[in-house]
Parts: sequence; structure tokens; C-alpha cells
Amino acid sequence: MRSGTGADAELFFEDLAPGGSFDLGVTTVDGSEMVSFAQRFDPQWYHVDARLARASHHGALIASGFFTVSLFMRAYVDAVLSRAAADASPGLEELRWLAPVYAGDRLAGRLDVLSRRLSHARPGLGTVTLVGSLTRLDTYDRPEREVLRTRFRGWFALRDDGPGLTRTASGRVT
Repeated sequence: MRSGTGADAELFFEDLAPGGSFDLGVTTVDGSEMVSFAQRFDPQWYHVDARLARASHHGALIASGFFTVSLFMRAYVDAVLSRAAADASPGLEELRWLAPVYAGDRLAGRLDVLSRRLSHARPGLGTVTLVGSLTRLDTYDRPEREVLRTRFRGWFALRDDGPGLTRTASGRVT
């Protein structure tokens, strides 16, 4: 079984129990990458025009929300999917940008397992509902402000056919 990046998988559906969490590490926002992304994909003035952004209530250029979610995705791949028997994702349920992100911000990522159930449509897979976040850190590495929150589902392969897993009437697994 392969991970999301093609390596041998070591993390399976059975390992993703509700209440579990993953530290996704800390990412520093690179200003050049932030602006390059915005120039290509989201060229609104507060992302690309430093003079206008400085004169606005933002006080400086802010990252595109889609750049910010891309930072989260990279951290998720590096910390979890690179070792998980992951299949595709059936989709996002929530994506919230809670505060502006600036060049140089240090963002701590976290992923929490909310729920899981065996897939009815895809034998051998389970659906896991996950909540992810990025939180800006202050100069002392203390959480300052959550800037991104997302809730989404992922499909993960079962290690085996599920011995030891019990399905409730609603499809939840215990």
C-alpha cells in the first residue's frame, strides 16, 4: 500500500481515531512566494500592490486565502499524507479565513480527527472527517490568532478487512 506521496504507507484508517491529532509543524510565510502566487492566481490589489496595501487598513500586503490554504495543504501532505494510505478526498465541508496573513508570519498547523466511518461505496476504504487549522505565532512562539480553519473528509485504506472494527447503525466505526 502506498502513501499519498508514493512511499510505503504506515498510517491507515484504523490509526485515525476520533480525538486524535497531528502537529503539522510551523511554516514561515515567504513574501516572494506569497506575491508570486497572487500575481498568477488572485491579483487583487491588497495581494499585489504594496503601495495601496500599505495605505489601507491592512497596513501591508496580505496573502491570498488560497495561498494560505495551500500552505496548510503542504503541511498536511508533509506530516500526514506522506505516510498515510490515503486515497482522494471527497471534499471540503468548511473553509474559513479568519484573519489576514502577512509575509514573515509564522503559522503553526494542526489536524484533528473528528469522526470516521467505513465507506459504503468504496470497499476497503474509510471516510475520515478532519479539522485543520493554521495559527499565527507571536515572537515567543505562543499562539496569537487562528488564521485558517477547514473541515474536510479524506478516504483512507483499511490496514486489513477491518477485524476489530465495529460499525454502528449509522456507519460510524468504533
